[in-house]
Amino acid sequence: MPATVSLEKVVDEIELLLSDEWTAYLNRRTGELYTVTVEMADAADDPDDSSVEDWLQEELPKVREILESDDWLALPTKFDLHEYQIMKAFSHAHADEGQREQLLEAISGRGAFRFFKSLVHRWGIQQQWYDYRDREIERIVADWLDVQGIPYEK
Repeated sequence: MPATVSLEKVVDEIELLLSDEWTAYLNRRTGELYTVTVEMADAADDPDDSSVEDWLQEELPKVREILESDDWLALPTKFDLHEYQIMKAFSHAHADEGQREQLLEAISGRGAFRFFKSLVHRWGIQQQWYDYRDREIERIVADWLDVQGIPYEK
């Protein structure tokens, strides 16, 4: 039976991972969250542990369990969240028509994230943006948990 997980904790775990060098995992039975670095995963794949640093040596059994067990699921990455699509939806939903058009223009082409965020800050609507983004990420993560059959609480 899957454990009930905290939606907020899963979202927080995903948002902490700013690098491709990390993958967060969720144990579907216990609800435990654990982050594995590329270095940890590479060491776990190597059957010879003798040259591994002491701190990593202690982590290897857990990392191997995570990588080999069907109970552990890799959480969606920032790339799975499609922040561009969230910016686009926010822009379309924005009430002020002139700002809406400028936001949509800002996200077309190179530097989309930078231009979009610059406009949001210039207009003082960054809290609206962050609230919208947070709700969308929470919805995406909730949908992912539903697909995985993992119950959650807010």
